[in-house]
Amino acid sequence: MTSLDEAKRVLEVEAQCIMAARDKLDARFDQAVDLIVEAVKRGGRTIVTGVGKSGKIAAKVAATLSSMGTPALFLHASEASHGDLGIVSSNDVLLILSYSGSSEEVLRLLPSLRSRGTKIVSIVGNMKSALAMESNLALDGSVAQEACPLNLAPTSSTTVALALGDALSVALSRRFDYKEEQFASNHPGGALGRRLTLTVADLMKKGDELPWVASGASMDQVINIATEKKLGAVLVRDESGKWTGLITDGDIRRALKHKTKFFDFIASDIMTHKPVSVTPGEKAIRALELMENRSSQISVLPVTDPMGSCVGLVRLHDLIGRLSGLRTIERKMQRRFFIAEVVMPHYHF
Repeated sequence: MTSLDEAKRVLEVEAQCIMAARDKLDARFDQAVDLIVEAVKRGGRTIVTGVGKSGKIAAKVAATLSSMGTPALFLHASEASHGDLGIVSSNDVLLILSYSGSSEEVLRLLPSLRSRGTKIVSIVGNMKSALAMESNLALDGSVAQEACPLNLAPTSSTTVALALGDALSVALSRRFDYKEEQFASNHPGGALGRRLTLTVADLMKKGDELPWVASGASMDQVINIATEKKLGAVLVRDESGKWTGLITDGDIRRALKHKTKFFDFIASDIMTHKPVSVTPGEKAIRALELMENRSSQISVLPVTDPMGSCVGLVRLHDLIGRLSGLRTIERKMQRRFFIAEVVMPHYHF
């Protein structure tokens, strides 16, 4: 058997074991979810524990529960009997992972847990084991065989335990009506977190960074400000200081087609009077969609307050950099901004 054949065999065995675990699920799963929901309502948490390979799976299950909205902690069973059991209260549910259901490190915790009234849910491979019998609810995590050729190393059994932990996590997230925004709040460092929590205000240029010109400004003045600020656009205001329009680098390039007439133009001649805009509180991902999901993409958006005043500019370049980091998109943006940031500064009129 080749290594590829062996890999396929392992995945097949583990997949069959997961499907068998699915078929063994019954009302006890619903009851386990109810038990944890009630604990959370009391201010309790799900404390997940185990030893050996089961302990490593328990740590992952605790992390998944927490990330999906169910307060959870991992407790190493061996450390628990040396004082760490103090983190467990009567309001909590202890989720114990043990394939044999007879691990001494786990069983020695049970008397103390019973005395404080802590509810116990277990995932076991032996439904007649001491742990299963002592649990308020036991879920069947037994497997027909391990994927290990010797049928010894925890492989299929740990995969099933992890899958059951995922099933609990997802079922609980539905019961708690877990939203994308909550997931993002729990994952501020991840890509999804940035996509769902980052706002235009976090990325926009403002104050002295903004390129302002008067509506009557000459093309020399417009180009000088565009070159100095390098934001891909210039904001235009009237005599009273009110924002009246936007001139993008694209507008300047189009005006250049008029050649000798170019320097006869003033800012108000080539500006867009009512450009697409966003508010500071708008999600950055929404601003990105506004810029990209249109027949003609735009590279910069004015940011306006409730009174319609322009308070900032947000660039497509910055949005992509923070939201995706995709190098292929960045390369496209580098080509788009080549004229604005490389050619224009060296174009003398």
